[in-house]
Amino acid sequence: MNQYQPVAPKRVLFLITKATWGGAQRYVYDLATHLDSSKYAPHVAYGTTGKLSNDLVQAGIKTHALPSLGRDIALISDIKSFFQILSLIRKLTPDVIHLNSSKAGALGALAGRLCRVPRIIFTVHGWPFKENRGVLARPAIYSISWLTTVVSHEVIVVSKSDEERGRRMPGVADKIHYIANGMEPPQFLTRDEASTGLSIATKNPRVVTITELTANKGIRYAIEAVALLKERGTNISYFVIGDGEERKKLELMVHEKGLSDRVLFLGFVKDAAQYLKAFDVFLLPSVKEGMPYVLFEAVSAELPVATTDVVDPAFLDICNYLTVIEPESPIAIADAIETVLASSAEKKPQEKQSVFPLSIMVEKTAALY
Repeated sequence: MNQYQPVAPKRVLFLITKATWGGAQRYVYDLATHLDSSKYAPHVAYGTTGKLSNDLVQAGIKTHALPSLGRDIALISDIKSFFQILSLIRKLTPDVIHLNSSKAGALGALAGRLCRVPRIIFTVHGWPFKENRGVLARPAIYSISWLTTVVSHEVIVVSKSDEERGRRMPGVADKIHYIANGMEPPQFLTRDEASTGLSIATKNPRVVTITELTANKGIRYAIEAVALLKERGTNISYFVIGDGEERKKLELMVHEKGLSDRVLFLGFVKDAAQYLKAFDVFLLPSVKEGMPYVLFEAVSAELPVATTDVVDPAFLDICNYLTVIEPESPIAIADAIETVLASSAEKKPQEKQSVFPLSIMVEKTAALY
C-alpha cells in the first residue's frame, strides 16, 4: 500500500546587500512574508543590518547575517563575503537563491553555481551601469552585470526600460522577465491628522520626497532647486523623509545655502506613506531607479507627482497627474514644482489609481522558482 509522502517546502534563500529599508528591501520583505508557506520556506541573508532584518525577525522569517557583505567594492571584504555566502549555501542547501542588489547578485550567483543550486534568480532593481560612473568603471560594472545574468538561471526586472536594456545584452534575452512591483493599498491619514503626526504647521505649499538618502536619489538637485525657487520668490517647504549615508552631507548643503527654514529632514518615519496627504506635491528627483513603490503610494494618495524620467515608463499608464523631468537638473525641478503648484487648483481626480497587486507579483515570481 502506497502511503502519501508530503513534499517538503522548497527552501528559498533571499540574498541582499543591505537590510536597511528601501525599495529592494521592501521587495524582499513582501516576497518572504507572502510566499505560500506550504510550498516555500524562506530564509534571508544580508550584510548591513537595519529595519528589514528587524521586521523579518518579527514576522518569523529566518535571517542570516553576513558581516563582510557591503555595498562598496572592497577586495578583501568581497572575498570574505564570497566565502561567507558559500558557507551559508552549503549549510542551508537551498532549492532557490533569489539575489537582490548588484553586489549580492554577483557574489551570490557565482557561489550558487559552485554549489549547484537548482535555481538562481536575480532581480534587478535598476541596472547599476546606469549610474554616473567614471570612464573605466561603467564598462566594468556593465560586464559584472552581464556576467551575473549569464550565471543566473532567470533575471527579473521591475521596469520596462530595464527589460529593454537587459534584452540587448548578448546571449541573455530569454532569461529576462518583467514583473512589476506590487503592493497592497496603503491606508492614509487625513491631511490634518498627518500634519499633526509629523508636527507640520507651515502654510507654504508642501513638497515631499520619501526615499533612502543615497547619491542615486538626487536629493542634492532638489535642494538646489529650492534655492532657485527662493531666488525667484517662490515660497515652498520641502520635506525629506528617510535616512541614509548622504544625510549629513545634504544637511550641510542646506545650511550653507541658507535653506534651513525651507528644507526639513524628518528622518526615518515608520509607515511614512500614511502621511502623504499632509503634502501638496510628491517629488522624486532620482538619478537612477527601477520602479519605486513610493510613486504608487503617491498616486494612491492623489498627489500630483513630479519625477525624473528614469522610472519605469509603465508608470505613465497609471498616473494622469504627472510631470516628467530630466534628471540632475535643478532648473527642471524648480520649473516643474512651479508648474504643478500653479495648476493644482485644476487638479482632477486620478482616473487610474489602481496599482499592481502584490498577489500578482508574488505569483509570477514564485512561478520562476
